[in-house]
Amino acid sequence: MADGELAAAASGVFSLGGNVAVTRLGYGAMRITGPGIWGEPADRAEAIRVLRRAVELGVDFIDTADSYGPSVSEDLIREALHPYNDVTIATKGGLFRPGPDQWGQDGRPEYLRQCVEMSLRRLGLETIDLYQLHRIDPKVPAADQVGELNQLRKEGKIRHVGLSEVTVADIAEARLTAPVASVQNLYNLTDRRHEAVLDYCEREGLGFMPYCPIATGQLASPP
Repeated sequence: MADGELAAAASGVFSLGGNVAVTRLGYGAMRITGPGIWGEPADRAEAIRVLRRAVELGVDFIDTADSYGPSVSEDLIREALHPYNDVTIATKGGLFRPGPDQWGQDGRPEYLRQCVEMSLRRLGLETIDLYQLHRIDPKVPAADQVGELNQLRKEGKIRHVGLSEVTVADIAEARLTAPVASVQNLYNLTDRRHEAVLDYCEREGLGFMPYCPIATGQLASPP
């Protein structure tokens, strides 16, 4: 393949929520941070180069979260790609970080609103095309969490609402409160526990974004 050829284009196009067209091969920006998904990368310039190179190769969908770093991934994306020029940036909220490799859930509506406002500021956006609830917090009614994101959608701060690491029942319940555009679950050749969710999304026309699609590099390792 010639250098600079749009390699991602071969994956086809998906219409997210019916009105945001993205190339199916996107880029997940979790691991451009430091070890433990914490702090700055060892080589910030290289992280910037990777993001720009992905776009050069035709990737027009970048997925991140406020908890990656925390904040570091969003900051790097803005530095590398703003004003984005037809690149769709998706992010997530609802987790907090006590330290490296540590994750906590906070689905309180006021916390989710703060997450959205801060991501808008860091990314330099007026509207986030896809905002995903990183996890459904079991301590807070799911309808309250999804409902707050739906309210932010109505205010124009979010274009589409997504979910992450959910069951078919979770998705069906969330859709009673808000239109759901996509689901992001663990899925790869060695871990297909969410096959039913994939089938549901295909039937319902929802985007399905597999995270760890090559099992964090294991599928690319030599035998």
